[in-house]
Amino acid sequence: MTAADGYLDDAITDFSRRLVDVDGVVKTVYVAGSGPAVVLMPEMPGISPDVLRLARWVRDAGFTVHVPSLFGVDGAYPTAEAGEKTVRRACVSAEFRAFAGGGTSPVTVWLRGLARRAHAECGGPGVGVIGLCFTGNFALTMAMEPAVIAPVVNHPSLPFDDPAGLEISDEDARAVRDRIARDGLKVLAYRFDDDRWCTGRRFAAYRALLGDAFDGRVLPGSSANTEPPPFFRDVVGTPHSVVTAHLVDEEGHPTRQARDEILAFLTERLSLSEGSGTTTG
Repeated sequence: MTAADGYLDDAITDFSRRLVDVDGVVKTVYVAGSGPAVVLMPEMPGISPDVLRLARWVRDAGFTVHVPSLFGVDGAYPTAEAGEKTVRRACVSAEFRAFAGGGTSPVTVWLRGLARRAHAECGGPGVGVIGLCFTGNFALTMAMEPAVIAPVVNHPSLPFDDPAGLEISDEDARAVRDRIARDGLKVLAYRFDDDRWCTGRRFAAYRALLGDAFDGRVLPGSSANTEPPPFFRDVVGTPHSVVTAHLVDEEGHPTRQARDEILAFLTERLSLSEGSGTTTG
């Protein structure tokens, strides 16, 4: 299927499509690869071709990648009009908490269940999780699940109305901090320096919560892809998606280096032996 401006949607033919039931809630999950599990959550406005490109890189690095469908049209090229509609629907959905004061998004309970199932199926020392944009902070709250041992928080945009806020309840923040301190987890994170949706104040809030466990890396906005899909050009309107829409796939480029660092982080954490000091429960 061809998008209006000539770009192609992604048919997702190289992934298996599963219906996953967690406590009676059923969602579609696209799965590919072999090895330890990595849950890759989509960014707005959905499982785009760029998100799937990242998923394939994760798969090819030696992991079983699980991409849950949380919003939008799976595989669709991100147009501005359709993307805006998806954002509006998500902001009023009971599954998400897009604004300050809402606490943790309820959908993270389902995502933690997906991580448990993926770990049971794939084995290994634990599960990696990657959040992007709207789902960026979900990678942190998923660390409440003992199976999650490699959380990657990319350009977290929630809450929309508080640039210094974190999309997490006080109770869950304490639980995450305790889990990270107890098990020695590290949280890898990325943003562009001039991103208005994920600001330096937000990264400062992460560091205040997590201390040295938070490895927040900042790329120059000038390195972002200058020709992203229309949703990112016209709606997002700022360098934002470090390893998807704003990635430049060229040798030595800062965004591709960020991708390589994420894959190396997953490889290091998910290759640990059971006796190496990181626990899964």
